[in-house]
Amino acid sequence: MRYGSARGRQAGYGAAGGPRRGVVAAVALAGCGALLAAGCSPAGGPKAGPGGSPPGTAAGSGSPGPSGGASASPQAPAPPAKGMVTVTGEVAKGLESPWGVAPLPGGDLLVASRDKGTISRVATGSGAVTRIGEVPGVAPGGEGGLLGLALSPSFASDRLVYVYFTTESDNRIARMRYDEQRPAGQQLGAPDTVLRGIPKGLVHNGGRIAFGPDKMLYAGTGETGETGLAQDKKSLGGKILRMTPDGDPVHGNPEPDSVVYSYGHRNVQGLAWDADKRLWAAEFGQKAWDELNLIEPGANYGWPQAEGKAGRPGLRDPVAVWKTDEASPSGIAWAEGSVWMAGLKGNRLWRIPLAGAEPVAEPEAFLEGQYGRLRTVVPLGGDRLLLVTSETDGRGSPEAGDDRILTLTVR
Repeated sequence: MRYGSARGRQAGYGAAGGPRRGVVAAVALAGCGALLAAGCSPAGGPKAGPGGSPPGTAAGSGSPGPSGGASASPQAPAPPAKGMVTVTGEVAKGLESPWGVAPLPGGDLLVASRDKGTISRVATGSGAVTRIGEVPGVAPGGEGGLLGLALSPSFASDRLVYVYFTTESDNRIARMRYDEQRPAGQQLGAPDTVLRGIPKGLVHNGGRIAFGPDKMLYAGTGETGETGLAQDKKSLGGKILRMTPDGDPVHGNPEPDSVVYSYGHRNVQGLAWDADKRLWAAEFGQKAWDELNLIEPGANYGWPQAEGKAGRPGLRDPVAVWKTDEASPSGIAWAEGSVWMAGLKGNRLWRIPLAGAEPVAEPEAFLEGQYGRLRTVVPLGGDRLLLVTSETDGRGSPEAGDDRILTLTVR
């Protein structure tokens, strides 16, 4: 155990020093998505976090559900106010700048390296990491590079892997065919660009992509530090985008000829759907409040006119907020009635328990300072999550074995 060097917050997130847990034991994991851990390490008891409502606002204030989303199931009980996290194993270690993660049907993982521009396969049974290929045209720099990963909804038949990445001129989304019969390192086909022209910058590139319950592709983007882009509906920066798998606007989008789904965002790196198909998004604040937002099509989430819960007509307030040194949120996942949110500068995992669209308690922090910066959370079904650290992204204080992918059980 040692103390990492602290670095100043830059462009929405940075590193934070603090004690780190030692390496958990490697485990054997197998089965079709069933990750069974041996020799697990406890995560320690929960630590209540100060995130939640800013002074003078109600903890439960927020947005109604998005159009098309069902209301909360009356049969679904609200989650408990207090949760629990146990680290049950370590899937892989020694990863360089991991960002996007996509679980394969057989239980292995695809992992994107932001700075190398490569995709590797992690064998969950052994922890072996094998490079399957490189994404041509990736231009890493600052917060840009190879970012989000997602599998096609028809992956079993089409074998398509979707990637969000930074080039010399823009951010874009492409898809590549994954052929496991080809030699290692050459298993990705030529990229087919799905969407281009997302603004790029040294900061605020967004980058999370995910297929929703409607089998449409969603992407979170950033405004690259040019705050005006977030309110410009003709720009793809500072938005959540919704498109067909081919990159076309979806029938039912706010504007029929546009992939823009919501706007007024600063930098969205977390997307997740709850059990009632509501879309949630995590967003970096500037100096005051990081946000968890419930996304409605066509809604304006306020940046740069508002940060946090402003209560201004025409602007959508977040459901929960955090001081920027407590979170700097990246990936999120839904499990056990809560949104689970990875914190970069905050060096912790946040739990936001929800009954429908309303929090049932203040957000709760876990793993604070134990594994450093946390980038991505992936649901595995039921009470199981994957958690990806981000100590080798240039803003952390990497220790031996970083970066790593951990398995968690949560409630």
